[in-house]
Amino acid sequence: MNSDVRGESVVYGVIKNIADQDVAQHRHHNRRAMEQLHSAESWSLVNREMFSLPEQQSIDLSLATEVMHFGASYIGVEHEWKYWLEQFEGLLRKMYWVSATVHLETEMSGVHSFVFATNGMGHKPNQSDIQIRCEWVKEAG
Repeated sequence: MNSDVRGESVVYGVIKNIADQDVAQHRHHNRRAMEQLHSAESWSLVNREMFSLPEQQSIDLSLATEVMHFGASYIGVEHEWKYWLEQFEGLLRKMYWVSATVHLETEMSGVHSFVFATNGMGHKPNQSDIQIRCEWVKEAG
């Protein structure tokens, strides 16, 4: 990672949901869950400003997979990582999804990738069957 800011950490990733017969309802529900997050001004680690949401009217309901992107820059978020993960999992518990991937890039400890999965075909709101796997890559510097 090449950064001008000392101690900067970058978090980015994607949440995916496969479209089914209730695609419009699922997309509306997921969008509301992200919009209801606290603002970045409240110092929430996971906040609504970090998500890139398409305009409602531009959503193509014929697409098979809904892709919800997010990203943010922090100073030393790895020291607060347990809390970041708790907030992110709290959001996932409120959403429809089939997979989520989070990348954490830090100057001191390299790149960590976290993959969230569920049992079965996908997660429905308020189910707690979330599983997480972490992969770590240390870049040669």
